[in-house]
Parts: sequence; C-alpha cells; structure tokens
Amino acid sequence: MTHGGPCMAFPRHQLHSPIRTKFPVLDVRVDALQIPEVISIMENWIARRQGCRYIAVTGMHGVMEAQRDPGFRTVLHSADLVVADGTPLVWLGRLQGLMIPRRVYGPELMLEFFARTRAKRYRHFFYGGAPGVAELLASKFVDRFPGTLVAGTFSPPYRPLASEEEEELARSLNASCADVIWVGLGTPKQERWMHRLRPSLTAPVLVGVGAAFDFHTGRLRSAPRWMGDHGLEWLFRLAQEPARLWRRYLVYGSQFVVLVLLEQLGFRRRHRSP
Repeated sequence: MTHGGPCMAFPRHQLHSPIRTKFPVLDVRVDALQIPEVISIMENWIARRQGCRYIAVTGMHGVMEAQRDPGFRTVLHSADLVVADGTPLVWLGRLQGLMIPRRVYGPELMLEFFARTRAKRYRHFFYGGAPGVAELLASKFVDRFPGTLVAGTFSPPYRPLASEEEEELARSLNASCADVIWVGLGTPKQERWMHRLRPSLTAPVLVGVGAAFDFHTGRLRSAPRWMGDHGLEWLFRLAQEPARLWRRYLVYGSQFVVLVLLEQLGFRRRHRSP
C-alpha cells in the first residue's frame, strides 16, 4: 500500500446539495440523479466531513444480486446514494414519471469528478483492481489531471482479508487522509466492502466504480457512448468477456426482464424501499 503527504484541511463550508428524488426498482431504492448532482453531493460531504458515506453505482446486476440475497439488499438500502448505472434503470425511472436524461456511468463519474474539482486539491485513494492496476490508474490520472493528489493505492489479494488485515487496512486508509476512496472491486464485492468498512473509516466519501479501473488503464475497452445510452453496453462487454459475464447478462438479464414485467403488470407486489 502506498500513500503520500500530510493531511490537508479544507474549509468547512456547506455546498449546495440538490433535492433528491427516489424511485424503486424491484424493491431497491434508486436516487434519480445525474453526474453533476452526484458530484455536488460528494463535495458537500467532503466540505462537511460528518462521517463516512458510500455511493453504490448500480445497474441490473446489482438489483438482481439484491433479489437473490437479502443481505445485499440491506447493503444497498444502507448506501447514502444508489445511482442508476444501467440504462434499464433509467427507463424504469422514466416510466415512473421522472426526468432522468442519462445513467450515472461509473467510469464517467470518475472522469467528471476529477475534471470539475482538479483545482480543489482533494486527496484520492485508489483501492482495487488486479496487482499493479491501482498504481497505474493513479499515474494516468495524475498525467491527465495535473495537480491531482494521490493519497494512496492498494490492489487487494483475491482472497478475503482476515479481520486483522482489515483492521490494519482501515488504519492505513485513515492515515492517508483521503477525501475520496475509489473502490474498484466489482459488484457485489465493492458494495459489501464499503458497507463493512464504513464504520472504521474517516474518509468522507467511498465510491464503488466497478470496472472503471480496467477501462481507464486500458485493460478493457469501454462500449461506445451510444451503446451505453441505448441499453446495449451489456452486448459489448459480453463480446469481450463471454466466459466471465455470460451468467450476469444472459441469466440475470432475462430474470430481471421477467420480474420487471411481472411487477409492471401487477403480478408481483412492490414493497416500499427504506
């Protein structure tokens, strides 16, 4: 694990925070926000520094994991923000009368946050990815956004961390004085990690961005924007990684469509999300 420099203090002023509208997708609460609004909320949390908060950037996969596992549904319900990374979730929000122009795509959220806040000297920690990926990602962002402060990087082992290792990890993350910890472990692992570690961390913001680490380091190609905006990113990613993703998109995707149709037709009861 690497981290640099002493902690920096920021003015404790409160920034404008947008009004948040929520809508349910198969009993999972989703916040109807766009990327600029999410960034505004993140900056508000950094300025106020009132505890550690986490953002679940969620698509169909996360919603279906919540159907299979009530424990994971609790993880999503406990998130401070759950934003629609998948276009199908955007469409469902529109069916409920909400104006949601586009999804909140994790890799794009990362880029926009760095671009909009580069002059504010926030400290960023990159946690996740295969060995060496977090370090490479940090280097690329420093090159792309001069002045970026890297609080640290860490690529965890593929095995679960022992409790003593997680305690040491939390101490190291806190010592880095990170303002934002970007978590690239993939769903549902990253959301579980944020939920579990949040009580031990002092960073104001944790954001799970999934495959953004691989996209921004060039390990994977991202789908063209038009495919993402039309709900076709799954086809692009499936073509790249069929052995790993076939179950997610072909099995979970089919189940998602059936459950949504049953709910829309009134054959499946909709429960109130917290």
